[in-house]
Amino acid sequence: MTTLLSIAVKAALHAGLDIMEIYSDPAADFGIERKADNSPLTLADKAAHARIMSYLEATDIPVLSEEGAHLPYEERQQWQRLWIVDPLDGTKEFIKRNGEFTVNIALVEDGAPILGVIYVPVKRQLYYGMVGEGAWKQDGASFDSPAPPSVPPQSLPLKAASRPFTVVASRSHLSSETEAFINTLRHAHPDLQLISSGSSLKICLVAEGKADIYPRHAPTMEWDTAAGHAIAAAVGCSITDPATALPLHYNKPDLHNPWFIVAHPAFS
Repeated sequence: MTTLLSIAVKAALHAGLDIMEIYSDPAADFGIERKADNSPLTLADKAAHARIMSYLEATDIPVLSEEGAHLPYEERQQWQRLWIVDPLDGTKEFIKRNGEFTVNIALVEDGAPILGVIYVPVKRQLYYGMVGEGAWKQDGASFDSPAPPSVPPQSLPLKAASRPFTVVASRSHLSSETEAFINTLRHAHPDLQLISSGSSLKICLVAEGKADIYPRHAPTMEWDTAAGHAIAAAVGCSITDPATALPLHYNKPDLHNPWFIVAHPAFS
């Protein structure tokens, strides 16, 4: 598992470097296309996918990537273990140039994420974890760094100063149902603080201890959550379907997630 984590970290960091080469070029044409579901696809998505595949294919573990071929469930159901990847989570944030996009890589076993890596290229922040082992945040992480970052990894959750009850919600996909749920929380927490963020950073904020809960009453796909799910689970957070109270399950016939709630252990 440690070897697989190392491979996933290297893949995420290298993909982040490829993404930043495009993102940082003021003359770059993002090559924006529209997929069948009308979501955007850029040159950076494609470059990151190719880079990650170059690492993960060597593990002989099948890969389910947002930008790869999605094989029929009849074949996928034979996979006890698989990688689930979003090469560029938060493509809308990438296009807006607000920096809130990530590289997501997860290892899933029997439908449950057991290892996760999330990299934030603009901030050079790396989150990673293994269920049963713990999770960490590394500032200053970069594939092209000439030497290891001088700041050591921090174990999650971080010790934070006193703060109000904090909810994190999507910057680009805040549904009326999610707003209604947040309003119910305000009755119990009048001083409630709301943070808006993009991509899988929302899950990281709960795992990190900067937020108490992340409700998502809007569509997502398995690759949007698998890496964050592993990291959050590694620190004791829950990611559950509010209709069943069961954890999200992966490599399903339908790759859409149900609505879910990410909650800190103190709130679960």
